[in-house]
Amino acid sequence: MSRDGSDSEEEEREALLQTRERGERDARTPRAPACCSARYGLALVSCYGFFVVYALRVNLSVAMVDMINATEPANHSASVCPSSQTVAERNHTARVYDWDSETQGWILGSFFYGYILTQVPGGYLASRYGAKWLMGLGILSTVIFTLLTPLAADLGAGYLIAVRVLEGIGEGVTFPSMYAMWATWAPPLERSRLLTISFTGAQLGTVIALPLSGEICYYLDWTWIFYIFGMVGLVWFVLWSLLVFNSPDRHPRISDRERNYICSSLENEVSRQLGPVPWGSILTCRPLWAIVVAHFSYNWTFYTLLTLLPTYMKNVLGFSIQQNGVLSALPYLGSGLLAVGGGQLADYLRDARQYRTVVVRKAFSLVGMVGPAVFLVAAGYTGCNPLLAVVFLTISSSLGGVSASGFNINHLDIAPSYAGILLGITNTFATVPGMVGPVVARALTKNNTMEEWQLVFYISAGINLLGAAFYTVFGRGTVQPWAVPKPRPLQD
Repeated sequence: MSRDGSDSEEEEREALLQTRERGERDARTPRAPACCSARYGLALVSCYGFFVVYALRVNLSVAMVDMINATEPANHSASVCPSSQTVAERNHTARVYDWDSETQGWILGSFFYGYILTQVPGGYLASRYGAKWLMGLGILSTVIFTLLTPLAADLGAGYLIAVRVLEGIGEGVTFPSMYAMWATWAPPLERSRLLTISFTGAQLGTVIALPLSGEICYYLDWTWIFYIFGMVGLVWFVLWSLLVFNSPDRHPRISDRERNYICSSLENEVSRQLGPVPWGSILTCRPLWAIVVAHFSYNWTFYTLLTLLPTYMKNVLGFSIQQNGVLSALPYLGSGLLAVGGGQLADYLRDARQYRTVVVRKAFSLVGMVGPAVFLVAAGYTGCNPLLAVVFLTISSSLGGVSASGFNINHLDIAPSYAGILLGITNTFATVPGMVGPVVARALTKNNTMEEWQLVFYISAGINLLGAAFYTVFGRGTVQPWAVPKPRPLQD
């Protein structure tokens, strides 16, 4: 018999849980207002944190365009679609390097070799000991290595790869830590809102870092990309250290009403004292593997575009370094907007309209994975129509933002007490596309022809569709039996 129970049992259990949660909330602890609340303050500070995380992650994608010696024949400085609108680029004032396309692929993908190492340890440590300092110090270490990036590049490609691996190790704890944090801070019927606000920082970091990096390259040089964003990261660490606390019980400035509201809404879902981790149940949980497959599939497309979109914009569509950064950011602007809007809609459907969580999660995952696949393939057939290509790529990534309220939050639905650990597991598998995707894409696009990039887009779209289908069949929306908190013994 399945561990997960039948769909009818799940529907009955979820309806009971949602009714009980509403009834208990209304009877004992009315919902605390969002304005000026500690939980929404945490969402905003963590949003800033993920802004830093992604700004530090993507800045190399733009810098790489300016770091390469364009006179080398192997780099194909002439684009497939020369544009009359391109502007003259400023002469280099920093060093440039003779790295071929294969070396560039390894440099762009090296971050993820470190990133994959700290996913599960990060989730375990955050769940066991608290997320605040684990996340704070993880991002701080990434900031420090970002500031050292220009020096590493001067020393050689091997040193740059090593620094990027170390950055990945630091950033690897961030998402598992934040999921563990939200397990104690996010009331169940506000999860989509709070988490999408928090994680939209990733899109904002991409949206702002890409065009700003292009401007920095143009007016200064590529080294300043790392210095400027490194300083932004240091400011965040100071704010995080002063304003954030591991749980509502430890926050010195939270109102009693909000503390009671959060703790009451979570008392039947989250264990206050985490016992031995049920690794066997976790690793044999089909709903978890449904998230793993969906997360892996979505990230293949996401990371391929994240690392190589500036290269595609320059080498195929013929955009300058300034145009490149702005246009490469548009897809992530749309993604961030739809992620936040989708979070509001998802919680409305679950709370006011009383749709089952599993239905909402699957619907949002389908829209956020099938839609991007369709428009990504279409982008490969726009020929030398850069406007249409940018429109299709923007729609593709924008629709991907809808999945933020789908499989991405599902860890907290099926096992809130172990959400950090589950995220660590799924993100370990979902990091593989970041390691492999850019290398595969650059190996397939050595000549930067339209046909080569069409193949890259087909592969990404096909993987996305398979992931969406798997999650639709096996995804679930209720707390799994092995993750239900055990009742606390009565006190004498």
